[in-house]
Amino acid sequence: MGVLADHPVLGRTLALHPQVALRPEPFGALAYHYDTRRLVLVKHPDLVHVLHALADHTTVAETLVACDIASARHEAFAAAIASLLDSEMLHDRAG
Repeated sequence: MGVLADHPVLGRTLALHPQVALRPEPFGALAYHYDTRRLVLVKHPDLVHVLHALADHTTVAETLVACDIASARHEAFAAAIASLLDSEMLHDRAG
């Protein structure tokens, strides 16, 4: 992963928040948080795939590798995942 090895999101253990639903769309998905009533566009099907796979892997970095996301795209994915974490669509998984 090179330069992004220190990106704080990549080492996190995350999952979709239990109150978030993803509705598939041609561009990716709509993420809706039932508690906050926040709606977020997930703008690429590959990111939707990664979001679903987060719960199956120890870290975000491992998830990106397992989902065959090219390392050149990791920076964009890390930024998108950080944004989803900030908007409470994702949360830290317990141990």
